[in-house]
This record gives sequence, structure tokens and C-alpha cells, in this order.
Amino acid sequence: MSLPSFTGSLSNFEHYDATRHIGTVFPDKKVRLVDLLKAPNSDVLIKDLAVLVSQRGVVFFKSQEITVEQQRQLGQRLGELTGKPETSKLHRHPLTQNGAELGEFVTVISSNADSFNGRRPEYDAGRASNGWHADITFEPVPSDYAILKIHTLPETGGDTLFASGYEAYDRLSEPYKKFLEGLTATHSAPCFLEFAKAQGLEVSPGPRGAPENIGTSLSTVHPVIRTNPVTGFKSLFVNKGFTTRINELTRDESEKVIDFLTGHVAENHDLQVRWRWEKNDIAIWDNRSNFHTATNDYDSLRVGDRVVSLGEKPFFDPNSKSRREALGLKK
Repeated sequence: MSLPSFTGSLSNFEHYDATRHIGTVFPDKKVRLVDLLKAPNSDVLIKDLAVLVSQRGVVFFKSQEITVEQQRQLGQRLGELTGKPETSKLHRHPLTQNGAELGEFVTVISSNADSFNGRRPEYDAGRASNGWHADITFEPVPSDYAILKIHTLPETGGDTLFASGYEAYDRLSEPYKKFLEGLTATHSAPCFLEFAKAQGLEVSPGPRGAPENIGTSLSTVHPVIRTNPVTGFKSLFVNKGFTTRINELTRDESEKVIDFLTGHVAENHDLQVRWRWEKNDIAIWDNRSNFHTATNDYDSLRVGDRVVSLGEKPFFDPNSKSRREALGLKK
């Protein structure tokens, strides 16, 4: 059974699904996000874009001429038009320093080792799958939508992979789903604390885009299975980058469960999509129900600008459904 279309008012623009489970592409360079921001029916278009992103996980646009300020506007409106709390704005990364070149609400994603988002040696030395994560899940109110524009690229390499948390949940057995739905996990970012200490940087005490995102511990607790409020679908919400402990289990049990769940995401290539960047491409994804990782198969500089919108405090609704169940898809 084919998945239904979720493009709404965007259906007149050329597009295609990159894979069955995740990813939609708008390949025409004439489809411009700045035009959606300025259109008379802008609210309708952007809300439909947000719903499409939440349904398909990630949406790609080719060769976008969009300013950082317009990127910030789009990031905030995606969440506002789909009902995020009024107190949730754009995220300020805890290591963003005052006077940052692009402002406090834009994170420069750079492969430069001097950047706190640079390539970490343990990723090059270990398995590529160590890089899988969802953005800023160490915050009490983490991200709903993120927008990344890559403008500086190596000649080859530096792709980004995205994986569907909906499909990862759906592939679990029914007893295992029920087991996970009663659990919570600790998410923390010791990597940023260690970088700050080594570089002599201050960790922002907040608030970092939402009143709940305060303090310098960079640690919080979330449900292991999360309900996406836009789609109503259940999703796996444990990631390799930031999940450190399943709280209700012994340490040994916790490590085994996290290893299984993160491997479940990384090793099922048919719930993933791989994007080969070209200059000024943009990816917009829903961090509540997806994971991503860059491929570190290059030597020259790779740089982009990312805006991260904040959503709601993660929750699990026991009455919510899995995506396959809600859409009537075969198991």
C-alpha cells in the first residue's frame, strides 16, 4: 500500500518522495522558500510545509537564496502555525557566545575542529554510526523543527542521513513496544561540557529559547516513546548522541536496551534516506520523530547555517497510534 500525499497547498509544486518511509524532495530550483514567506497565503503554505515535514520526517529544497533572518522567520513560523507553546522560540545553543557573527539563534555547523559542532575525533576513530542523534534532546524543551542550509562543501562526501523514528517504532514487536512505553530516559550533553572546559568557554545558563531550558547541567528526562503532536504518531525517542540512561532499568539493562535501539535505527538502512548536498540546498526536519548523522568521508571544509525551533515538552499519549496503524499500512 502506498503512503498518502501530505503536500496540501504545496501539491502544485514539483515534488517526489525520496524513499517510501522518509523524505520528500522539491527538485525545482524555482520553488523558493522566500516566496512562501512572502505569499498572500503564506500561513497556509508554511503550515502545510510543517505538516509535510512532520509526516515525511525531512523535506529537501534545492539551491535556496535565503538570508539568515528569513531562515529564522521560517523556523519560528513552522512551529507557531502547528501549535507549539507561545513561550517556545528559537533555540540558543548553550555554547553560542555573545556577539556570535550570525546572532545567538543561528548555529554554524562546521567541520572545523575548533567548532563545538565540528568533527569529533571519536567519530573518525570509531564507527560512523556513532554520529546518529536528534538535535538538543538534552534540553527540557527540545526542538520541533530544524532548518539547515549547507553553503560550503567538499568536492565529494559530507552527505547527511536521516532515519524515521516512526518506522523504527513500528518495526518493534508488540511486547517490546509496551515495555518501552512505560520507560523514561536521561538525555545529556557531556561532549559540550567537556568542549567548553577545554576551550575556556562559558555554558549559557539560559533561558535558551524557552523558560524551561535553564541551568548548566545540560541534562533532562524524556519518555522513551514520544507522541508527535502534529501527526499523533508514536515515535522512538532515544538517540546515540545524547541518551545516556534508561532510568527504570539497571545500568547493565539500560546499556543493552540503548545499544539495541540505537543499532535498530542505524542498521535498518531501509528506514533511512541519504541526502547528497549541493551548494545552498536546505533540509527541514522534525526532531521529534527523526534522527540524523553526517558522513565524515571528506577532508576539506564543510559549513552550513542551522536554525533550531523549540517545540513542546516531550510526552507520550497512551491513546496515540503508530504511523502504520493510523494510516492502515501493512506490517
